[in-house]
Amino acid sequence: MAEDIKTLDDLKSAVSGTEAAVIETAAKREPQRDAQGRAYATGKRKDAVARVWVKPGSGKVTVNGKDINEYFARPVLQMILKQPFDVAGVAGQYDVQATVKGGGLSGQAGAVKHGISQALQLHEPSLRAALKAAGFLTRDSRVVERKKYGRAKARRSFQFSKR
Repeated sequence: MAEDIKTLDDLKSAVSGTEAAVIETAAKREPQRDAQGRAYATGKRKDAVARVWVKPGSGKVTVNGKDINEYFARPVLQMILKQPFDVAGVAGQYDVQATVKGGGLSGQAGAVKHGISQALQLHEPSLRAALKAAGFLTRDSRVVERKKYGRAKARRSFQFSKR
């Protein structure tokens, strides 16, 4: 390989057929499923942590043993949980079982959404491109800032009094 490679055509000709086949197979992702055919992922948002299992089914979503409409009563939170299925185009094709702890309802909904997205792309790697483009595979790392010494809250000062 003493010759200089300056174009893509030169690169293609430099790589033999067997090496190209090895490169293509290495790029493919394999589905990660357990013995029951489920994919598992952990989702996080603020202080909430969700453990999510996804398997093919009728579209039933269960959170902490309750139906999605019962656990997340607000329609906005239900919409947040359904976003990964709509983006991937698989609405009503997967059953979800999730357990979530910590944080408030909004953080928990975000954690379950993150977990569903991660589990979907592990169960069916072809969905990864759509979920990644929508930003659902990225963990939202924003958390509450800690309270500082000599302050009322993280940044707020105590009330000033002249006397």
